Formats: sequence, C-alpha cells, structure tokens
Amino acid sequence: MDKRNLAFGRTNFILLAVGMAIVIIGFILMSGGGSTEQAYDPEIFSARRIKVAPLVCLFGFVSIIYAIVYKSK
Repeated sequence: MDKRNLAFGRTNFILLAVGMAIVIIGFILMSGGGSTEQAYDPEIFSARRIKVAPLVCLFGFVSIIYAIVYKSK
C-alpha cells in the first residue's frame, strides 16, 4: 500500500495520540472513591473532579477534533 493513499499523515497520528492521552488524564482526574450509605465522602464534590477534570477532557476532545481536521502541507 502506498503511503500517499492514507487519510492521515504522521503529524495527524501524533496529534491524535496526544489528544487521547489528555482525555485519559482527564478521566483519571475524575476517578476516586465515592460515598456509600454508611459514610459520606465530601471529596466527590472537590474542584478537581467537578471543574478541572471535565475541562481537561474537553480540551482533549477539542485537540482530537483538531487532529482529524488538520491538513498537512
């Protein structure tokens, strides 16, 4: 198969990998223990889980879209 027939170039794949890594980091930031019926854990409402992690994931998804749309010169 000729490399010129591929839909994405090397740069696109690198940008896709970076975007996926950012999304995975965002989901890791969201993870953690939760509350149970016996014990309430106020950590589930921390700023890291509620504000930072979703913004990191959003940035990752936007960078993935950019990697798909990016046209090499």
